[in-house]
Amino acid sequence: MIRRLGGYGGAGVLLLLLSLIFTLRIGSVELPAGRIFSILMHELPGIGKWFPRIWDAGEAQIVLKVRLPRIVLAALVGAALAVAGAAFQGVLRNPLADPFTLGVSSGSSLGAALIIFFGLRTALLGQWTLPLTAFVTGALTLAIVLALARDRGKLPIYGLLLAGVVMQSFLGAIVTFLSALSDRPVNEILFWTMGSLNLRGWSYSLVLLPYVLIGGMFLWANAGAMNLFALGERRAGQLGLNTERTKMTVLLVATLVTAAAVSVSGVIGFVGLIVPHMIRLIAGPDYRLLVPLSALGGALFLMWADTLARSLLGGTEIPLGVITAFAGAPFFALLLQRSKRGKGGYGSWTG
Repeated sequence: MIRRLGGYGGAGVLLLLLSLIFTLRIGSVELPAGRIFSILMHELPGIGKWFPRIWDAGEAQIVLKVRLPRIVLAALVGAALAVAGAAFQGVLRNPLADPFTLGVSSGSSLGAALIIFFGLRTALLGQWTLPLTAFVTGALTLAIVLALARDRGKLPIYGLLLAGVVMQSFLGAIVTFLSALSDRPVNEILFWTMGSLNLRGWSYSLVLLPYVLIGGMFLWANAGAMNLFALGERRAGQLGLNTERTKMTVLLVATLVTAAAVSVSGVIGFVGLIVPHMIRLIAGPDYRLLVPLSALGGALFLMWADTLARSLLGGTEIPLGVITAFAGAPFFALLLQRSKRGKGGYGSWTG
């Protein structure tokens, strides 16, 4: 397992670094890859002196202050959503589970829509008013879903899924109602609910980074438990796993990681749904491989999706959620057909 993780992980990190260089090239001003590499190396302490300045200040500004913060944030958001998606699919034993299964996206969208609708984007906490509100409302949604689903001290999977669907539908209807009440903020509300990384600086990445690192490490530490869940909750319990506590903690951490990502980027669908499946096709169903490789795959996927979103139509930016849907829906349709042709039918999705 360690050898396979090293091989796949090394290939993923290499692809991530190459993608960083090439996505930094793409934009209204196209820069040579060699110059971008020199600009990045020049900023590193200790080795920067080996890369003398051969670029102008404007090029450095574009790379370091415009494109790089956005690309790094895209990688962090993608990693967060993909890791959370893998955790949801593992614990709920449902191939259609994703980070938004328990309604956190609708909860965060409601908080953001209220802030935008009432013109409070800079109230109290300045630029952080909207992200913090979105995070809090997403976390509150989780608490309500858990309370609705709990049955005599346990969290049945179907109860969780049904409670999540109910909350997602109800809160989504409220967001739509707020959008319909006024013409002034409607485009801004809808654009936020479709996801965007426009005008996000380094501070957003610094806020999200602890959630990705700590949450991702926690979920990876529970990868063995997710492998046991594949055997069924009863069998996992017979093998010594505290299924209710594990389910509760994994879902809580995965949802908080999702809420943190949504609070800085808006709602970006399909990442947490398709990336774990893509990794499962490559590396197999072992969650000890699936969780860390999903982080790399999610980072790669969203880096390129955001690059397409900001460059495909020139000066007009496409909502990021639209790009991920365009990429994700055909892949998921192919995966659906593949699973039906397999011996296990739909059950083959879980590996």
